[in-house]
Amino acid sequence: MGLLDTLARAVTWWNGQTIGTQIFTARHGVKVGEDEQGNVFYQSRDGKKRWVIYNGETEASRVTPDWHGWLHHTWDAPPTERPVKHRAWEKPHRENMTGTLAAYAPPGSIRRADPVETKDYEAWTPE
Repeated sequence: MGLLDTLARAVTWWNGQTIGTQIFTARHGVKVGEDEQGNVFYQSRDGKKRWVIYNGETEASRVTPDWHGWLHHTWDAPPTERPVKHRAWEKPHRENMTGTLAAYAPPGSIRRADPVETKDYEAWTPE
């Protein structure tokens, strides 16, 4: 890790864990598990605090609903100990795609490859 990487970690939170978070995690954290994306989940030794160290971009929507429930104390056991039962009709988790090329574009949007031409109104033209 270079000097610039170390400096960026010291003063920013979006470049992974900060040095303060790394020290706090080393002193007080117990690793609980890891998800498919490589995000690592921790809790304090007394079990009162829970947090995640993201693998890559810090984006909360990258946490699956299973881990989200554990992080927010919805259930006590992490998904590694007691997996959440999923229904057949549930769709797989996807992170928030807003601001990317994969973001949703409704029918008629100019961002669509094949915009739909609507005839439900007539454009006004000045006379």
